[in-house]
Amino acid sequence: MNPISHYRVPSRHALKRAAAVATASFALFAAGCATPTQQAGHPTQTPAANAASLDAAINGPQRNDRAKARDIYRHPKETLQFFGVEPTQTVLEIAPGGGWYTDILAPWLHDHGHLVEAQYVSTSADLAAEDRGSDAAFLRKLAATPAVYGNVVVGTLQAGQFKGFDAHEKFDRVLTFRNIHNWMKDGQIDDNLRAFWLALKPGGVLGVEEHRARRGATVQQMIDSGYVTEEYVIEHAQAAGFVLAARSEINANPKDTKDYPHGVWSLPPTYQGGDVDRARFAAIGESDRMTLKFIKP
Repeated sequence: MNPISHYRVPSRHALKRAAAVATASFALFAAGCATPTQQAGHPTQTPAANAASLDAAINGPQRNDRAKARDIYRHPKETLQFFGVEPTQTVLEIAPGGGWYTDILAPWLHDHGHLVEAQYVSTSADLAAEDRGSDAAFLRKLAATPAVYGNVVVGTLQAGQFKGFDAHEKFDRVLTFRNIHNWMKDGQIDDNLRAFWLALKPGGVLGVEEHRARRGATVQQMIDSGYVTEEYVIEHAQAAGFVLAARSEINANPKDTKDYPHGVWSLPPTYQGGDVDRARFAAIGESDRMTLKFIKP
């Protein structure tokens, strides 16, 4: 029996109260509040120092030119700042793939924070086959540069269960980038969201970036296309106990019409259609994405 299926969802009154607190806290952060943040057991860091160290990680030599070329679409600095990530925190990244965000988070958290990576073990045979190669390459990359990645802990997430690290209320932030559609295909979306809720400390934040579907798309259309509606993500996150704290258009792309023969994978960086309409897809750029910030009351 899965023990996380027995958690109690907070009351409506508690959720409303937590939402008000989260909204007020986010407003202070967004306004550029200059008060240093003190994490228990960690040195005080000012917002200016956090931003400078994040810039250094984004521009560091551990990132290759191909990864940096995607910054214009993925906006790593703005996205991590929106999620309230700080270099003194304990952060869990879900399904890192090749490690695009890991290359930024690992050096940024190296000295004063902690980074844990949970590789996703799919219950779908085709997804599992795809992941095995990228997961192995990810581990080789970490092992090859211990000065950057030596402090990174790697575990797994399978069927809503973490393995390889203690995941009970240990994390300040849980981050997932463009993975929701895969968990929908696996039928694991709700189990995974509950696992994230349990992994976060009270007051912790779940940061979600996902390809954004038009309103009204069916579940099957979302699975087939890779685009997911904001309403779907919010509904399922709230069912797991989360409160929506804020939305951002940081990763929006109004050029994305979302009606391609290979779904979101028609666009860069995948170009699943090969050379067919490649110039058109390159001009569109990467997908239109939601960026959502949830809080655990």
